[in-house]
Amino acid sequence: MKIDKKYKGLVTKKFNEFFLVELSDNDFSEINTKFLCTLRKSVSFRNQLVFVGDKVIIAQIDLKSKRAIIESLVKRTNLLERPAVANISNIYVICSVDEPKLNLSQVSKFLISAEQLSIEVSLVLTKCDLISEQRRLFLIDKFDKWGYKAITLNINSPNDFNNLLTELKTKQCSIFMGASGVGKTTLLNMIIPGLQNSTALVSRKIKRGKNTTRNVELFSLSSKRYIVDTPGFNMQNLEIDIRELPNYYPEIYKQVADKGIKCKFRNCLHINDQGCNLNKNFERYAFYKDMIESSKSHYCLIQED
Repeated sequence: MKIDKKYKGLVTKKFNEFFLVELSDNDFSEINTKFLCTLRKSVSFRNQLVFVGDKVIIAQIDLKSKRAIIESLVKRTNLLERPAVANISNIYVICSVDEPKLNLSQVSKFLISAEQLSIEVSLVLTKCDLISEQRRLFLIDKFDKWGYKAITLNINSPNDFNNLLTELKTKQCSIFMGASGVGKTTLLNMIIPGLQNSTALVSRKIKRGKNTTRNVELFSLSSKRYIVDTPGFNMQNLEIDIRELPNYYPEIYKQVADKGIKCKFRNCLHINDQGCNLNKNFERYAFYKDMIESSKSHYCLIQED
């Protein structure tokens, strides 16, 4: 049986020239399912690449074979390059507090890498069963000062995981980001029943794990709420225009947005700029200053009144 009507769908998986598309229209319950699709030649001709997470319009739906054709691509809100995933709403930066040990400089770089994507960023601390409660509270306070309410996970506290899962079910499309060995795959195996991606132990020699996930795929957590299972979503390119860098530090942009701090120049870098009124008394300022100074030679900055 074929349906002579167009529907909007979501690409949940891509392999070779085929796309698995889940219908987002609910006009007919009998077609509320996934279809194996190929691209119409006109889409390919216009060089419109389609990725997991893209919203598409499909037609020529065959209910018996579960096949269809992608006719067009809906304008996306964002696109990650490596791995290629479209329309992400939330990034969760996953860091372990031990095995491998917490590296604050690395955590900061991950957070900045996530912030430059201009979507909601959250911080998750795994393996909190390996540290004391005093240390856990210390880290929560530290990251709160960085501008992040850290989510802590303890294998002996099921409520920690349940609270995270409840939160994920309210987000449109979430993705985990972090170094190898911090527990991303283990978390995904707990979140997605039946996934069972292989996990690798942290190397005793190099103190980090091996990447074990192979394919990019969206999994439904609740109605129109998804999480991405993705290989190697580590750190994005940190070649940032330093004029944008202040926007990636909550300690800076919250002073401007929430406290109304205004500097003399609109593109003030908050280093030794004339008329800078930023309160620089925050922990990551030294890291921020180093990033600015190491990048200045690549840019020609013109101050604007």
